[in-house]
Amino acid sequence: MSHDHDHSHSHDNVKSLRVVFFLNFFFTLVEIAGGLFTNSLAILSDALHDLGDTFSLGLAWYLEKLSEKKRTNRFTFGYKRFSLLGAFISALILISGSIFIVINAIPRILHPEPIRPFWMLIFALVGIGVNGLAVLRLRKGKKLNQRVVMLHLLEDVLGWAAVLVGSIFILIFNFVIIDPILSLVISLFILWKTLRHFLRTAQIFLQSTPSHIEIQKIEAEINAIEKVKKAHDIHIWSLDGSAHVASLHLVMENNLSPDEIIGIKQACRIILKEHHVDHVTIETELETESCLQTDC
Repeated sequence: MSHDHDHSHSHDNVKSLRVVFFLNFFFTLVEIAGGLFTNSLAILSDALHDLGDTFSLGLAWYLEKLSEKKRTNRFTFGYKRFSLLGAFISALILISGSIFIVINAIPRILHPEPIRPFWMLIFALVGIGVNGLAVLRLRKGKKLNQRVVMLHLLEDVLGWAAVLVGSIFILIFNFVIIDPILSLVISLFILWKTLRHFLRTAQIFLQSTPSHIEIQKIEAEINAIEKVKKAHDIHIWSLDGSAHVASLHLVMENNLSPDEIIGIKQACRIILKEHHVDHVTIETELETESCLQTDC
């Protein structure tokens, strides 16, 4: 039953990513035309950002669907990490696009150009509506891939809100330099937020222990199980930011019955399940047995 629920949830994630991809793709085309028409660098910077988002969404959609595949002899943990790969590439795209906009915004601050603020305002309202709808569509996603994409779209909403305020400011005061300043602020904000997700994704790829998991606490809980002498060589890592994996050595008293060994292993799995670790590999050792692992 749990497997069916997970499969249904994953299918919903793929469907949501597909809808948001087409929504973002068509709006990006409109946005590019609008940025050129209004001569607004803020809109063009967001258009470039959305173009990167569209590519990221397409990639996330494909990789999320691929991540549903069952494990094979080549990918023994399944395809969950392909979803993580989508988050990694999306972050790289956003970082590159933000740097490009920052480089192009500085000359416009020094030498402002005339723009059409009324149409800026219209595009800002449409942008808030479209991206807000996309955020609502992805808000329940739990995988890092979906969270990164949703963050991109949420930042788009904030960016369009800034463009809206800027266009009103230009309409009232004709202070056109606010447009490149806005594009610079938006790009720096996106760069800062994306770098944090990029580093987190890199940590998962490097198989670091998930930040919310305390190995020492888990070790103490397992050692408290009756007839367990020592738990050691514990490794916990994440496949995609939501599915966690563990392996450990479990030293037990000698002369235990098979039922007692099974019960101890089950108790160990329950402890790890409470810490949100689903896939557990346990190697059992007797008290008099020497560990053959070189780093034990």
